[in-house]
Amino acid sequence: MSQYTTVFGSLKQFEKGKLSIINDNPKYYCYSNVFEVASKSKPWEKVAVAKNFEYVIETIRAEGTSDWFTAGHDEFVVVLDGEVTVSFVELADASVPAGKDGTVKLSGAPSGRKMGRIHLKRGHQALLPKGAAYQFTAARPSVMIQQTIAGDLTVQKWAEICAH
Repeated sequence: MSQYTTVFGSLKQFEKGKLSIINDNPKYYCYSNVFEVASKSKPWEKVAVAKNFEYVIETIRAEGTSDWFTAGHDEFVVVLDGEVTVSFVELADASVPAGKDGTVKLSGAPSGRKMGRIHLKRGHQALLPKGAAYQFTAARPSVMIQQTIAGDLTVQKWAEICAH
């Protein structure tokens, strides 16, 4: 039996995998390396790397301080490389228009009660709850994935990702 070794990458060092199709058509598959996608992304750009109906997993290059965001539904984030702090504010008013899916960028700092912050390291996950605003801070370039619903801030680069 073959033996496999899992090697976890980073923004500075990653290896592109390969797809082994057994009795199927490769055109039905797309795969991506989140570290490769983040290495080519702008800070805080939310690039879709996986999709299941309306849900997406977005790769985010965390670098510096982000804008403030919210969503009309729960989201979650996982840090895959580096460290990221998430600050939370309970929104004083509804900042998401009815029927708006996905992450919404706020026009400035939100008004409301401060809820605290979470410091995430590699492998740590945080819930980004509905009704809260959040802002990310990363002292050095880091990589996160975020699960949300596809929205206006979701960047679709499927042709670029799948071409390699």
